Amino acid sequence: MLNIKDIRLNPENFIQNLKKRNIDDPKKIISNILELDKTYRNFLEQKEKLLNERNIISKELGKNKDDQKKFNELSNKVSMIKEEIFKLDKITEEKILSINEILMSLPNVPHEDVPVGTDDRQNIEIRKVGQCKVSDKIMPHDEIGERIKKIDFETAVKISGSRFVILKENLAKLERALINFMLDVHTEENGYTEYSVPVIVNEKSMYGTGQLPKFKEDQFQLNNNQWLIPTSEVSLTNMVSESIIEYEKLPLRFVSATQCFRAEAGAAGKDTKGMIRQHQFAKVEMVSIIQPEFRFKELERMVECAEKILKKLKLPYRVMLLSSGDMGFSAEKTYDLEVWLPSQNKYREISSCSSCGTFQANRMRARYKTLDKKNNLVATLNGSGLAVGRTIVAILENYQNADGSISIPECLKKYMGNVETL
Repeated sequence: MLNIKDIRLNPENFIQNLKKRNIDDPKKIISNILELDKTYRNFLEQKEKLLNERNIISKELGKNKDDQKKFNELSNKVSMIKEEIFKLDKITEEKILSINEILMSLPNVPHEDVPVGTDDRQNIEIRKVGQCKVSDKIMPHDEIGERIKKIDFETAVKISGSRFVILKENLAKLERALINFMLDVHTEENGYTEYSVPVIVNEKSMYGTGQLPKFKEDQFQLNNNQWLIPTSEVSLTNMVSESIIEYEKLPLRFVSATQCFRAEAGAAGKDTKGMIRQHQFAKVEMVSIIQPEFRFKELERMVECAEKILKKLKLPYRVMLLSSGDMGFSAEKTYDLEVWLPSQNKYREISSCSSCGTFQANRMRARYKTLDKKNNLVATLNGSGLAVGRTIVAILENYQNADGSISIPECLKKYMGNVETL
């Protein structure tokens, strides 16, 4: 959530930055926020004056216990002030709710390094790694998977509907191998601490990381205001909500492998075949909690950690810096890692690594104790390390042999019983 104090100090900066996020009429929005804030602070000032007046009169009451008339007069005045304070409490509460409702609907502002744009066409390629395989003989992952009888879309549709998949035998084992491999690299080499976290969270947690209120239609809601997580970023980041972390304990680096659930309401007609866009999928997620001044160095580190997985798998990929119009709601700066898919003759996203600055921390009141003992907001970062289903897709296509078999990447063989092919 954007900080109202910062908006007060430099409203024009927020107007210009929200324009970069393609928000309609940001000037009107910021003006509305400031007007509500001014009214709120006026009522708050009135309340403070009444509280001071009540305290003064309360002291006078003690001095006039023997003067019944004076005592009653002062008591009545205290009662009237209490009633006024009660009314002002309700008004200020309504005003702050109105302000927060608007702030909760606004995205994070982009960092100055972020290219301004409306969508992915303005993204900037940072680097390419690996040799891309180009051949018109490479079968798409869904076709080769069905041919070797390891992918079953038909039964998944019968059980659950579209955008679900069943993996069988060695392909199911490959999914498990990838999860274990990714977690081992992140915990043993990259310095992350592994957690097993809930995939069902409450509404407050979804607000904390920014999935709600704006993206309600993209989520799976259960009963009693509970939600299935779209990413374990929600569970991991909210572990520090409403807490104050000691300076020396930072950075905190978490990693988790979970099933993730997305309604994909805005994806009608996109990637309708295959495993690229599913309602349920496995993903390994990295989260960092750090002092704000170190967040961009941490972002570069996180990208390197995700890249390490792709390098060990020997999958060709590129790193993209996203434009202001293509970034996620909570992000201030995002790098996407895109893996090469020969059947599509293009790169597809396999990881997204973002710095959210203090945006999520402000929503969930996650703070740290500074060296001079002040309580300041932490910075939060998150990144896929990697999306497991899309990694399977990339292996099925990039490790495809002429005879239709699929070679096992060298780094995965020990997790697969040392078999050579699927």
